[in-house]
Amino acid sequence: QVQLVESGGGSVQPGESLRLSCTASGSIISGYAMGWYRQAPRKARELVASIISGGSSNYADPVKGRFTISRDNAKNTLYLQMNSLGVEDKAVYYCHISTYRGGYWGKGAQVTVSS
Repeated sequence: QVQLVESGGGSVQPGESLRLSCTASGSIISGYAMGWYRQAPRKARELVASIISGGSSNYADPVKGRFTISRDNAKNTLYLQMNSLGVEDKAVYYCHISTYRGGYWGKGAQVTVSS
């Protein structure tokens, strides 16, 4: 069983930044792909960014150039640096890991962007 705990969410104004963290327990993360997803009110959950064990990453078009996903395997932690936040980025952000035993989700972190 893998437990994922997100932190770093909050309320900011447009143009500001936040950094989300996702700390894993129950398993090391170094060999697995991980990702950040988000779900806005009345919308389906969508992939924001993903990163494989070797460090290569991919981003959804709406966040390219503004968000950066990274991982610190020594700290068993995944990060999402979010810059130039806009109202369209308001959502609950979830961490996900894909292991050989299946996929696991965190409970989410709320990000609110309002002027």
